[in-house]
Amino acid sequence: MLKFKTFSILVAIGIIILIGGTAIAKGKGSKNNPIDTLTPLEIADLAHLREEEKLARDVYRYLYDFWGQWIFDNIAASEQQHMDAVKNLLDRYGIEDPVEKDIEGVFVNPELQDLYDSLIAIGESTQLNALWVGATIEDMDIFDIQHMLDNTDKSDLVSVYENLMKGSRNHLRSFCGLLDTLGETYDAQYLSQDEVDSILSTAKETGPK
Repeated sequence: MLKFKTFSILVAIGIIILIGGTAIAKGKGSKNNPIDTLTPLEIADLAHLREEEKLARDVYRYLYDFWGQWIFDNIAASEQQHMDAVKNLLDRYGIEDPVEKDIEGVFVNPELQDLYDSLIAIGESTQLNALWVGATIEDMDIFDIQHMLDNTDKSDLVSVYENLMKGSRNHLRSFCGLLDTLGETYDAQYLSQDEVDSILSTAKETGPK
């Protein structure tokens, strides 16, 4: 099965410079959240995450239309909530939204665009591969957000990141559970296999989706 490399956050920094380089200067911060407290890396992380959650939503919507499997419709709705949570942070800090036009299947980040196209092609091949695509996206999300947590000490960013990871762990459990019923085992693509196995061995978490 094709294994994708995770995206470099440093690449995202360059993209943010292109699409919203004056984000700090023109921010709409408050006394509790002054815009100048965000670092360029935190800004890049938020913009990248906004599009990464869009990728998940768009892939799942496409695969639901293609296969009609309920899991893609349900989780696509959750991914929209994830997108909205990140958008709230972008608005709070006055960061330009890379998903302003929100055209399904279209991304500012060229690496995310390439990944979307590749995942769609794999997901169309078989329903089994479509489920594998879902598990891979959630694997990637957890891996990337773990690194984003290492890049910030802002309580509002940490809270959103942790909630999104909780949702992604539940999504990973759902996709892998269906794969298991088909006699298939998901092989980790981004996290270590031990990390994936640890997530799958624990119960679904409550709280934000």
